[in-house]
Amino acid sequence: MNNMRYTVNLSKAEVDDLRSIIHKGSYSAQTFRAAYILLNSDEGKYSDKVTNKQISRVLKVGMRTIDRVKKKFIFEGIASVLERRTSCRVYDSKAGGAFEEKLLSLYCSEPPEGSSKWTLRLLANKMVELNHVKSISHVTVGNVLKRSNFNKMKKAGKLETD
Repeated sequence: MNNMRYTVNLSKAEVDDLRSIIHKGSYSAQTFRAAYILLNSDEGKYSDKVTNKQISRVLKVGMRTIDRVKKKFIFEGIASVLERRTSCRVYDSKAGGAFEEKLLSLYCSEPPEGSSKWTLRLLANKMVELNHVKSISHVTVGNVLKRSNFNKMKKAGKLETD
């Protein structure tokens, strides 16, 4: 296990910023937690030093979480600790033009036997069954329908559904 000790020394401005986060404004739980950890871990001249064990018990976080926050502060700065990192994951879009056409066409057709109307899950399952996609979430199906304003056009009678 890594026994490196990270020492946090906050400036007066950093202490003031962290206190303002805690006392006012709306921030994510992660930001509040990081602010509390940094304030309580501070060993500078503006500190109310508390042990990691006490921080862990009061904030209900693990010792490793405290060490990660302190390490990130030391190596990357206060902004990186308080802000959520943006995801770099790339998602492949399954809902292209051809897919949308097939989905809307299916939605206009008669629902399967035993159903009075198409549900998002039924549509998603049928699209997979018809080999239009390998897999798809009912959420994606709903987003495609919402994005195309399909339901509004259908209700307004501007779309032929036969």
